[in-house]
Amino acid sequence: MIKDKEVTTSTLRDQCSKTSLHKCLTLKAKSFDLLILPVVFHYEENNQTPEPRTMNLILLCLSFSLIFLISHCALQKPPPLPILPIPTASQFQWQLSSMALFFHFGTNTFTDSEWGTGQVDPSVFNPTHLNTTQWVQVAKDSGFNRVILTAKHHDGFCLWPSEYTDYSVKSTSWRNGSGDVVKELSLAAKEAGVDLGLYLSPWDRHEVCYGKTLEYNEFYLGQMTELLTRYGEIKEVWLDGAKGEGEKDMEYFFDSWFSLIHQHQPGAIIFSDAGPDTRWIGDEAGVAGSTCWSLFNRSSAQIGNTDPIYSQGGDPSGHDWVPAECDVSIRPGWFWHASEVPKSAIKLLDIYYKSVGRNCLLLLNVPPNSSGLISDEDIQVLKEFSELRRSIFSDNLAGNAILNASSTRGSIGDSRFDHYNIFKEGIYTYWAPEENVSDWALHLNLQESVSFNVLQVQEPIHMGQRIMAFHLEVLNEDGDWRMVINGTTVGYQRLLHFPNVETQHLKFVIDKSRADPLISYLGIYMDQFSIVNSAFHRSSPVNNYSSQVLRQAIHNHSTTASI
Repeated sequence: MIKDKEVTTSTLRDQCSKTSLHKCLTLKAKSFDLLILPVVFHYEENNQTPEPRTMNLILLCLSFSLIFLISHCALQKPPPLPILPIPTASQFQWQLSSMALFFHFGTNTFTDSEWGTGQVDPSVFNPTHLNTTQWVQVAKDSGFNRVILTAKHHDGFCLWPSEYTDYSVKSTSWRNGSGDVVKELSLAAKEAGVDLGLYLSPWDRHEVCYGKTLEYNEFYLGQMTELLTRYGEIKEVWLDGAKGEGEKDMEYFFDSWFSLIHQHQPGAIIFSDAGPDTRWIGDEAGVAGSTCWSLFNRSSAQIGNTDPIYSQGGDPSGHDWVPAECDVSIRPGWFWHASEVPKSAIKLLDIYYKSVGRNCLLLLNVPPNSSGLISDEDIQVLKEFSELRRSIFSDNLAGNAILNASSTRGSIGDSRFDHYNIFKEGIYTYWAPEENVSDWALHLNLQESVSFNVLQVQEPIHMGQRIMAFHLEVLNEDGDWRMVINGTTVGYQRLLHFPNVETQHLKFVIDKSRADPLISYLGIYMDQFSIVNSAFHRSSPVNNYSSQVLRQAIHNHSTTASI
């Protein structure tokens, strides 16, 4: 509200009783001149006095004019300039998805192996109960809205009937040799509204022309074209520089591959060690660096030979926008093995904090079994993982806080950059401080004492990644501010887990930024399930929860989450 600048109808009436009508209607409210309606001139030129009813109507119109003037007489300040680099539309949508499921499936599923030799008889592939609709529904029910399939792994066996090799589903008895796993999955994904991605291994241990650079690249692009033109929209093409030790020396024509992908699927994200659209985090544990920039220099990376430390952290001086993807399997292996068991839901939550919570997308591999289904034990863990996230993050404990900002961009009443935007869901609204200031802080009065141990912060990444350092303070019982946790990068999302604190007042401070910092969301939560190592402020998994105990803990927490 604009105080000390308001002129009400009653104020105008009082003034008019003491002065002429003309003077009354040229009253000033601070620097804002009132509009003079043509009807006023009509009365004055004819030396007439308006009737009381007409006078009230004039005053009412003038009041609305004044309100209009106050809110519009000053031109709105435009948004701050984005700081480069910024994501493409496809990269932006990819980042919003947060998590995807990986399906490793093929002849290895039936031979209890990870890397097939390429010499296994294709007839071993016989998933008698294959149901890709179940795969997709498991993903969707668990909060994953993207799935990626190994259309061909290193053994060269193709899950679609390729015209360039007989080493595929057409040489099996499954579906009488007319089956097509890629087609079935693409239809199931489309029906469920889930995005589809495909992996086509560069390394092919079956194909005889592998090792002959020109011939094999032609073969590879032929297969890639089949995948990109037969199965509708492909949202992600997952690539790597796979080539076994001692394998034939040959070159992969990555630039040609990228061009072909962009030609047939212009909206697809291309993943590899070095981008161009998203990069590998550098490990297969699903863990990003505690500092993780989406900024990257592709010229400093090489597919198959990129420094994992550089991949984990990104580059604050990078010229390219190449956010990171964290891949990890729910089981010890990437393909299904009857002897293996999945990770616990608590372990997945720990991975979530260190991937999605560090500005990355989590790509979780959940391999279908030899029947062609996601195993029940994997589904149970995914369900518990989903319940954990919902229990922790469904209620922002700061949502009703009284909020003050160190400054706000734009004029009074311009809500586009208002500090209360940080409580609105979505990335497009944000708080922006006034330019040319160095004090960037948000003060929250929670209105009562609240216990919490998780901080969530998000930046509007369509404006660029900005924040380089921040910290959170709480007001203790002695009236002193105490720092609880500090961090570096934020990006699309930062989650920090720390020992429990209880306070009514907290302060989020941005210490360093590449440009004026922008905050699209801020939340605090209580995680009653993970254990924190207070020395390092890292969440540690509790692995001895049985499913029954975990479900009971989730139920108990859901009844007491509101503080």
